[in-house]
Amino acid sequence: MSIDSVGAAESATFHEARFEPRQSTSRYIADALRNAIVEGSLLPGEPLRQDAIARQFSVSAIPVREAFRQLESEGWVTTEPNRGASVSLQSADEAREIYEIRASLESLAIGIAIDQHTPQTLAQCRALLDAAANEPDPTLYVVRNEQFHMSLYAPVNRPRLMELLGSMHRRGERYLRLKLVVPSFKGESDGEHAAILEALVAHDIEAAQTLVARHLLATGELIYRFLNEAQILTPPKRARKRRALSK
Repeated sequence: MSIDSVGAAESATFHEARFEPRQSTSRYIADALRNAIVEGSLLPGEPLRQDAIARQFSVSAIPVREAFRQLESEGWVTTEPNRGASVSLQSADEAREIYEIRASLESLAIGIAIDQHTPQTLAQCRALLDAAANEPDPTLYVVRNEQFHMSLYAPVNRPRLMELLGSMHRRGERYLRLKLVVPSFKGESDGEHAAILEALVAHDIEAAQTLVARHLLATGELIYRFLNEAQILTPPKRARKRRALSK
């Protein structure tokens, strides 16, 4: 889905919100751009034209610049003097590091949360596991995957930890999509998810922590190898067809 389709589908909502404080508008634009990057509508290295984006969302340049700053702080956008903003290149090292951090944080979180789960929260985990396992669409699978993982830690009662986890999930979204090109990935990942949940249900802290860390570290290593082998760390030399937002 292109950023144009995001704007078209949600234009009514956006225009209703345009008189809210500027920070809300810049966050809306940042969310739309982030989604377009995750979905592949905006490619690594692709320029982001401030004036075109401002026209797309019927705003001034100010909230667009604020959206760029937010996305740059999250690693989605790179801004260079005299060249403007562009979608950040994908980095094998960054991908591996994101999953190493997630492995540490999520192992900690599941160890704290495991005794706080109830039959109701475990049922929710299982429902989200099934939703991810039965989701054929890659974009929606990324969403279902995050929902399942976050449900494992939901009772942890550590708001700052959950905030960090949410941030790392967002940073890893564009890389998780790469793993979906490996034919065997989805079945293996679904099986690993099921094993993590069973350890959680059994209140086996050691197994749950080991399984979630192993699952995430393996994902990071697979994406690291894929990016290196595919040699997509630099943008192609041929000119790309400009999309609506980069015209």
